[in-house]
Amino acid sequence: MELLMASAIGVMTAAGLYLVLRLRTFPVILGLALLTYAVNFFLFASGRLVVNAPPVLRDGVERYTDPLPQALVLTAIVISFGMTAVVVMMALGAYLSSRDDDVSLPPEDESPEGGA
Repeated sequence: MELLMASAIGVMTAAGLYLVLRLRTFPVILGLALLTYAVNFFLFASGRLVVNAPPVLRDGVERYTDPLPQALVLTAIVISFGMTAVVVMMALGAYLSSRDDDVSLPPEDESPEGGA
């Protein structure tokens, strides 16, 4: 189970970084979403992976799940949703103002400073 989670986190992180380094806005947004999912899985796995165990310690229970990573993941989901919405609106505004979603820098001879 741990190997599967670690592999999934690694693959999502690698794919997210690859997409973030692209020169178009839509892959960058997808890459940020993948990175947030990888961080959420990492936070969730940090609380030890326990199957069929109660989330709180009660009398007579020897094996339980740590509820703190679950609360952190719920908070991270809300924050990542808000961040994704802001980034989508910024990308949409940039696209509507320039009619291009390319995020690369202009060549030096076309820069506003005159190519210093």
